Amino acid sequence: MDPQTLIARRVAKELRSGDLVNLGIGIPTLVANYVLAGLKVFFQSENGLIGTGPIPEQGLAHPTLTDAGGRPITALPGASTFDSAMSFGLIRGGHVDVTVLGGLQVDAFGHLANWTIPGKMVPGMGGAMDLVSGAKRVIVAMQHAAKGKSKIVPKCTLPLTSVRPVNLVVTDMAVIGFAGGKATLLETAPGVTIGEVMAVTDAELVVPDHVPEMMI
Repeated sequence: MDPQTLIARRVAKELRSGDLVNLGIGIPTLVANYVLAGLKVFFQSENGLIGTGPIPEQGLAHPTLTDAGGRPITALPGASTFDSAMSFGLIRGGHVDVTVLGGLQVDAFGHLANWTIPGKMVPGMGGAMDLVSGAKRVIVAMQHAAKGKSKIVPKCTLPLTSVRPVNLVVTDMAVIGFAGGKATLLETAPGVTIGEVMAVTDAELVVPDHVPEMMI
C-alpha cells in the first residue's frame, strides 16, 4: 500500500455518520474514497458546496463545480450550493465537524504550519486559517518526513496557520495525538516499530506502555 493511501484509509476511520467534513488539498482529498460502508458523511467544498461527489468522468466536468483546489467534482443528489460568504460563515461559526488538512510542519504542541514557505510563491492561505480555528476537530494528513527531514518538529520554524493545536496527525508511520498539550504516539503504521518512528521524529514524543498498530 502506498503511503498516501495508507494515510487516507486511516483518517477515514475517524469519520462518523452525520459529520460535516472539509477536505484540504492533496492527501486529504483521498479520504473520501475510503469512508466506511454505511456511513453518511457530508463533504463540504469551502468555495460553496455541501454534498460533493466523486471526480466526474472525462468530458462531464462542469466549470462551476470544483473543489478548493479548482479540480472538477460532482454534486450528489440533495447537494446544497451557496456563496463563499455562507461557506466561511459555516466554518467560522463552528459548524464543520472535521477538517482534514495537509501539513508542512506540526510541532510538539500540536501547532500546524501548512500554508507557506518563506521566499516561495504560494497562491495564499485559502481557508486553512479559518478551518484550523473554526472546525470542531482538526486532523492533519501528511507524510512523516520530506527529503529526509522530519515534519514533526520541536517547534514550527515556518509561519503558523493557527495558534490553536490540531487534534490528530496521521502519517505514513504513525498516529500522533496531543492530549495534555504533548505529542503522544498513539499508533504505529503496519510493519513500523516504535524505534523507527522515534528515529525519524525530531519532536519529543510521549510513548504509552502499549502502542497498537494501525488498523487499516
